[in-house]
Amino acid sequence: MKSIDQFEAEAPILQKSIDLYKELYEYLKLFPKKDQYLLGKRCEEVILDFLEYILFAASSSREPKLQALQKANAKFDLLKALLRIARELKMIDNKKYLSLETKIHDVGRQLGGWIKSTSRISETLPAEGAP
Repeated sequence: MKSIDQFEAEAPILQKSIDLYKELYEYLKLFPKKDQYLLGKRCEEVILDFLEYILFAASSSREPKLQALQKANAKFDLLKALLRIARELKMIDNKKYLSLETKIHDVGRQLGGWIKSTSRISETLPAEGAP
């Protein structure tokens, strides 16, 4: 079984994603009480699902990796939408949102690159188990 350090070495996106989660976690405490249990909880669930897909992708072979990355991308898009809603409803002020947005941009860039490189590899290599 791989350690978290081995995963981070293979998938640098993991550390950036963890940093994003930690910052978001601190901001969720500042949400109004009723929103902590609705939108705040949903944001936390989505980012944890995203991390789960990233960890799975880091330890998977080609096809399962691409599928996990595509699922991670969908979760990431949902997270961005939820955070935008939180900002529009003034649960997160603009300064905090911009800080999160910087991390989101970095993670999104890495995720897009990983998906693109995995897609190219899948297109150029024979299917697993093929002669």
